[in-house]
Amino acid sequence: MRKFSATYIIPGNQPPLKYGILICENDGTIIDLIDTGGVLKEQAGLEYHSGIIIPGLINAHCHLELSHLKGLIPPHTGLAVFLGYIHNLRNAAPETIESAVRKAEFQMEAAGIRALGDVSNSLLTLEIKQKSKLYYHTFAEAFGFHPSRAEKAYQLAVTVQELFTQSGLQASVSPHSAFSVSEELFLKISDKVKAGKSIISVHNQESREEDLFFRESSGPLANHFENNLLIDISKWNPSLKNSLEYLLHHIPAPNQLLLVHNTYTTENDINILKTLRDPANTFLVLCPNSNLYIESQLPPVMLFRQENMNICIGTDSLASNSSLSVLQEMITLQENFPGLKLHELVTWGCLNGARALQIDNLYGSFETGKKPGINLITGADLQKLKLTPASRIKVLQ
Repeated sequence: MRKFSATYIIPGNQPPLKYGILICENDGTIIDLIDTGGVLKEQAGLEYHSGIIIPGLINAHCHLELSHLKGLIPPHTGLAVFLGYIHNLRNAAPETIESAVRKAEFQMEAAGIRALGDVSNSLLTLEIKQKSKLYYHTFAEAFGFHPSRAEKAYQLAVTVQELFTQSGLQASVSPHSAFSVSEELFLKISDKVKAGKSIISVHNQESREEDLFFRESSGPLANHFENNLLIDISKWNPSLKNSLEYLLHHIPAPNQLLLVHNTYTTENDINILKTLRDPANTFLVLCPNSNLYIESQLPPVMLFRQENMNICIGTDSLASNSSLSVLQEMITLQENFPGLKLHELVTWGCLNGARALQIDNLYGSFETGKKPGINLITGADLQKLKLTPASRIKVLQ
C-alpha cells in the first residue's frame, strides 16, 4: 500500500483537495481519497510532494502512424496544403515509422498519458500496441471522396479494425471527415457502427475551407482533391451546405461520437448538434497546439464550456505538433483562455477522455477500484492554481 499527498490533489471528478491523501495498492489501484480539510498531519509512510497530483492523462485523439513526419511540414499552411504534404510524405520505410512510433510512445508514457484514441490507416502500429503498457482504442479510419472508391475504402478499414480486434485490442471503423467520405461510404460505415454500437471519431470543422467546400464546391480543399489526389469533383453537390449538419445526418445518433478539432464550430452548429443527437454521448476533442500549427486559430472553447458540452483533449500527430503531451495542450488552453479553472482542464484531460473512450470504469479519476495512474504536476502557480509554461509532469505510479 502507498499513501500520497501534495499541496493539492485534483481527483478528476471533483474540485481540488488541499493536502488531500490518496491511498492505493502497490499496483496503483485506488483504495481511498481522504479530504483532510487542508490540515495535513505527519504520519508514517506518507509520500508528500510539493505540487499537484492528478490522474493519468487521456489523449483522446492522436495519429501515431504520422510520428515520423515531425518537423517535415511547415506550420501555418492551412488545412488543404497540410493534407497535401501528408499525402506526399506519409509513406516511409516501415522501420522508420516503427522507430518514430516507439519513441513517441515512450515520450507519452513519460508525459503521464495512460490511454489513447489513436487513428490508424494501416497495421503499422499493431505489434507496438499489443506490447504497450498504454491502453489504446484504435479508430480504423476510412476515407474515399469518390463513390467509386467506397467499397475498397470500406473493406480496407474493416480489415484493419478486425485485425486489431483479433489481436485483443479495442478498435472501431470511423470516417475521416465530412468532406473526405462519399455518401456511399458513409452508408456502409453507418451500418457497420450501428450494428457494433461502436465509438466513432471524426475530424470536424478544422478549417474554414471545409464549409466553403460544402457551400460552393470550391476553394483550397477542392484544389487538393483535383490537383493532389486527381479526383473529379464535378458531381459533388451536397444536399446540406454545412459540413457538421451533413456529418450528423450520416452518423447514427445512438453511437458515441468524438468530434475532433471543432476549430470553426459556431453556436448555430451546437444548436444543430443538440437537435440531431444527444449531447451526452457527444464529445468535443480539442487539439489546440495542432490548430495553431495548421490554421493559426483556436476553437471557441468558452462557447463549448458555456453550452455544457463534453470536452476532452487530444494532441493530433507529430506532423502538426512539437509533442504528444496532453499537459502542453492544457497549458495552451490555460494561457489563451484564462477564465478556465485548472480542475476543469484536469477533468477534460482525464475523466472526460476516459468517458469518451468508454474506459472510465478504470481511468480518469481517483475513485475506489480504479487504476488511473498517478501524476505530479510541478512548476504550477500554486497560489492561483494555474498552469505555467514551466509546468511539468512526473509519473508517480
